[in-house]
Amino acid sequence: MSDVPTHLQYTAEHEWIDGAAPATVGITRNAADALGDIVYLELPTVGSEVTAGAVIGEVESTKSVSELFSPVSGTVVEVNQEAVDEPSVVNREPYGAGWLFRVDVTSTGELLSAEEYAARITD
Repeated sequence: MSDVPTHLQYTAEHEWIDGAAPATVGITRNAADALGDIVYLELPTVGSEVTAGAVIGEVESTKSVSELFSPVSGTVVEVNQEAVDEPSVVNREPYGAGWLFRVDVTSTGELLSAEEYAARITD
């Protein structure tokens, strides 16, 4: 479980979220590795309302395009412009510099603990 940080929560669709305010959202190492070299990110815009479980963007790699789902409902307050400009940072540091956006949370969707997420990806 070394690649599943225990201080984060996860979705079944491979997004992670921290417990800070505003909350930071990204994709997991498992998702980044499965996608391959990420070449393009389509993220929600600052000020947009996101809904837990809804599609809010796309992650495009050399292998495929994958939808990005919001783990929470709320208002987007920041987008990681560095990741938009250089999407490969998501492959290198999905839990660090490769975060995607920050949101003021009004409610959460179904979130998994690190242990629950790790069990899903190792089955």
